[in-house]
Amino acid sequence: MSQGKKRKGVPVNGMLLLDKPIGCSSNQALQKAKFLLNAQKAGHTGSLDPLATGLLPLCFGETTKISGMFLHADKTYTVSIRLGIATETGDSEGAVLNRQSVDITEETLLNTLEKYRGDFLQTPPMYSALKQNGQPLYKLARQGVTVEREARPVTVYNLDMINWKHDLLELQVSCSRGFYIRTLAEDIGNDLGCGAHVEVLRRTQVGSFSIEQAITMDQLEAILSPGDRTKVLLPTDEGLAHLPEVLLPENLARYVKLGQSIRASSTAVPGLVRVYAETTGFIGLGEVSSDFKLSPKRLFSV
Repeated sequence: MSQGKKRKGVPVNGMLLLDKPIGCSSNQALQKAKFLLNAQKAGHTGSLDPLATGLLPLCFGETTKISGMFLHADKTYTVSIRLGIATETGDSEGAVLNRQSVDITEETLLNTLEKYRGDFLQTPPMYSALKQNGQPLYKLARQGVTVEREARPVTVYNLDMINWKHDLLELQVSCSRGFYIRTLAEDIGNDLGCGAHVEVLRRTQVGSFSIEQAITMDQLEAILSPGDRTKVLLPTDEGLAHLPEVLLPENLARYVKLGQSIRASSTAVPGLVRVYAETTGFIGLGEVSSDFKLSPKRLFSV
């Protein structure tokens, strides 16, 4: 085989809960995991900055069909915010813009943090993967270009102060999709009049998945063969465990597998559901209408 020939891999299905190391992009982590598993097809579920560590669910094979659902999942982070230093990117990788003394009281800090609990509007940072006219904002930012960004509604469910010592503030933040921790750090710094940036960031929760369930890249690499490595993957339907389950007899499941709608039980919960056949197991995603019609939305061959 020539060195330039692309590696095809083999069919691998499931989800890897990776504890992403610092210093690599989400795509770099994905490509390395894909290589280690010798997988044909892979996708991640929303990126983590190279600076950040923590939970990064990776999808392989048929499971890539649900990767987009995790973009909408709630997330939890622990973050160390350095007060008194503002940077170009809002984190420690950016050039320092200014330094100021930090002279605040605990009361002032707690009152400031209170502003960032609940529902509010947040303006996305220029250093983000959001696109303007097809161009990622971070590419424009690197060219020195700043464009208007529309503030977006976000929700912070919990914001707890873990520790505060002069110019280092540690928080745990549980938030909705589309929330930027770097922007939170910058906004807190601006409110306190001293500037701030993210020094350490770790994601500990994505939807129902926790960092305690994750495996590191080193641990994955230490498993001797690609076949054995696939044993750490979660089945596709575990990524949908937050959805109600509908169990069908085989005669009805057959219609769903063919893409046809059927009459669901009157006890079925309207909305997205996990669909199972009694003997063959998980079929895929369905949707139950208000009149209890079950329609297939996304079928899986796993």
